[in-house]
Amino acid sequence: MMNAGRLSLLVELQDRGSLTAVADALGYTPSAISQGLAKLEEETGRSLLEPVGRGVVLTAAGRTLALHAREVLERLEAAGAALEDPDEISGTVQVAAFQTAARGLFVPVLEQLARTHPRLVCELVDQEAEAALPRLRSGELDLVVADEYPQALRPRDPRLIRHELGADELWVALPARHPVARKGGAVALADLADQPWATPWEGSHYASMVEGACRAAGFEPLIRHRVTDLATLLDMARSGLAVALVPTLGGLSEGPGLALRPVAGRGLERKLFAAVRRGAAARPALDVLVEALRERVSAT
Repeated sequence: MMNAGRLSLLVELQDRGSLTAVADALGYTPSAISQGLAKLEEETGRSLLEPVGRGVVLTAAGRTLALHAREVLERLEAAGAALEDPDEISGTVQVAAFQTAARGLFVPVLEQLARTHPRLVCELVDQEAEAALPRLRSGELDLVVADEYPQALRPRDPRLIRHELGADELWVALPARHPVARKGGAVALADLADQPWATPWEGSHYASMVEGACRAAGFEPLIRHRVTDLATLLDMARSGLAVALVPTLGGLSEGPGLALRPVAGRGLERKLFAAVRRGAAARPALDVLVEALRERVSAT
């Protein structure tokens, strides 16, 4: 009989690509991971790994077993979810969300759930989807709130189920003294073609959205600053160091020196969704959490 824990190590190795990466993710030593996989080879009587350079890769037999292992592990998780009592929401749920969702969604939702379901414990990590979604797939997290833009769609993963939460509008942040801001009303991005821009790190979906929206408006943005903190983006816009596209989720306040304007035309928005593993999708605690998040998005 093959051990489910060792099967999960094989799946992790296929996903992460190295023993060291698996060890770092699971909190073990590479030696312990190697020993667990060696035991799995004894259980199956097949060679599952082969050396390549200084690392290892899965053999054909290893890839075949990993494919079936995913199904086995998913069914085991689904069995556990089916045993949870829908009338007594309890347990611990590990969740992650990007910065504005953590503040604008999760803080009020967790306050609400603490009153309505006091036996449910939600532990929140502030983390971008690029890092959080792989952790969800590996079982480190139970739910991830992520964003998606028309200019930067996220790939669909058959191991995950998406729950659409709603949409969040994106506005332009710029100095209140800027001539474009002083005109009032919605802002055409083309009117900011000669301005320096601030976005999150290069390659992120947020940065790709900004670049795509500017290109659609007919210009290549001069991206001078890469910052991940919303408060810093707003401070840069207030000071005149850069203009930025910022989400309205959670509420924004102009304050002295800062102007916030909608984008002209059809505007810009991002979709918000919650992702869970397919095997855990029937957990009552996740149903409660998703519904609370959805209600919060519709209320903002």
